[in-house]
Amino acid sequence: MYHNNHNKTIDDYEPIVGANVIDQLRRLADKLSGARVLHVNSTSKGGGVAEILGWMVPILRNLGIDSRWQVIKGDESFFNVTKNFHNALQGVHYEISQEAEKVYKKHNEENASSMNLDSDYVFIHDPQPAPLIEYKTDGIWIWRCHIDISKPYPPVWNFLKGYVTRYNASIFSMPQFAQNLPIPQYLVPPSIDPLSEKNKQLTKEEIAREIDRLKITHDKPILLQVSRFDRFKDPIGVIKAYKLVKKHEDCILVLAGSEATDDPEGPAVLQEVEKYAAEDTDIHILLLPPFSDLQINALQREADIVIQKSLKEGFGLTVTEGMWKGKPVIGGAVGGISMQIKNGVNGYLINSIEGTAYRARQLLHHPDIAANMGYYAQEYVRHNFLLTRHIRDYLSIMIATQHPNETYIQV
Repeated sequence: MYHNNHNKTIDDYEPIVGANVIDQLRRLADKLSGARVLHVNSTSKGGGVAEILGWMVPILRNLGIDSRWQVIKGDESFFNVTKNFHNALQGVHYEISQEAEKVYKKHNEENASSMNLDSDYVFIHDPQPAPLIEYKTDGIWIWRCHIDISKPYPPVWNFLKGYVTRYNASIFSMPQFAQNLPIPQYLVPPSIDPLSEKNKQLTKEEIAREIDRLKITHDKPILLQVSRFDRFKDPIGVIKAYKLVKKHEDCILVLAGSEATDDPEGPAVLQEVEKYAAEDTDIHILLLPPFSDLQINALQREADIVIQKSLKEGFGLTVTEGMWKGKPVIGGAVGGISMQIKNGVNGYLINSIEGTAYRARQLLHHPDIAANMGYYAQEYVRHNFLLTRHIRDYLSIMIATQHPNETYIQV
């Protein structure tokens, strides 16, 4: 049903996070021994949600919890509608037509008829499968929103809210995204798996081999942005910043990403980016196949500076990935990125193309500052954004929802 090469046990993470953390997870999991947990999202490849579920489900199983992951199916019309919903939750005006409502409800009804939703805990991720709540028969249902919905377009949010309020609880990535809801709300930032192919330690030889395969030479400083080709990731803004840097510093820009099956806008954005970058041989645009984790790992380790110039961002996993590799990250001062980067300490937050270029030049001129920031970045991730903390939060929420009168807890 989905790609997963995760073969680690929870004990494998002890050298990274310590024995006390692992012991705490086992004690929490014991309270949920045998519980049936189902996660539902809209894609098995591409994007952070699929990546998180790829490690979360096996680790929950390793902890003695019967965990499953199902992916809803849809045609182009469904994913066009849900992409518009996604954009509207991030503030874009979008008027829902009766036809759009019909497509949205119809596909969820069809999925519900072919899925086994019988579980003790059901986590529904993002807007695409939200109407599945209509087919709940038992268990505790939790709506997990990964999107920056700090300023949603009201008509679309009010429509979706009709489903969300029927859940037992909701999860958002940070306080600014929480909404006025009559159900408990929990705050859980996403995380990365430090032992995955994308984040594990690589030798210099392994890095060099993958970089050579991508036909990139490191004879000049490398600026890197890894992301889906999405307008909210502002790839053209990154190119403009690179061009400002290029006037003073000879450097290379790499824009790397994969397609997400639930994002129909991706090919058009990629085409725009390729057109804008035309004729500059120092700009490398890499459309990587799904699960190119080793290549992304090598790119992030080889890069001198990692950029994530998002205009909206629920949480930038690529920011955390870059920080974990000891890199200074320049990120848009938006959404979850502002929770990851402590400006001037473990990276820089920026609000403009000019600001991006200025910080990039500063880091290129001061490698000692870049190295110090990289060290603090890695340690910040170790304590805040690794999968062990994420699993702890989810286990705590499942335990808390067994006692509904005590569920207004921030974990």
